[in-house]
Amino acid sequence: MEAFPLIFARFLIYALYIVLLGRVLMSFVNPRMDGPVGRFIFGTTEPFLAPIRRVLPQGGMLDFSPLVAFLVLSLLLSVIGRG
Repeated sequence: MEAFPLIFARFLIYALYIVLLGRVLMSFVNPRMDGPVGRFIFGTTEPFLAPIRRVLPQGGMLDFSPLVAFLVLSLLLSVIGRG
């Protein structure tokens, strides 16, 4: 049986992955993130995306920070999966 911290870490990574996907999809529908769902999604993902945005060069009107975040989360899952 796996250790509880690994299962919990995987759960948190998957949850962040889903919320991040929600932010990407919502940016097409409601880019200002109005309403309670938008505020929740923005408040949950922005602490993770802001440092990535500071490091990445500007991509014009495109924001590549979610793509980098998905890659980082996938890398974390593969590292945790080996543990």
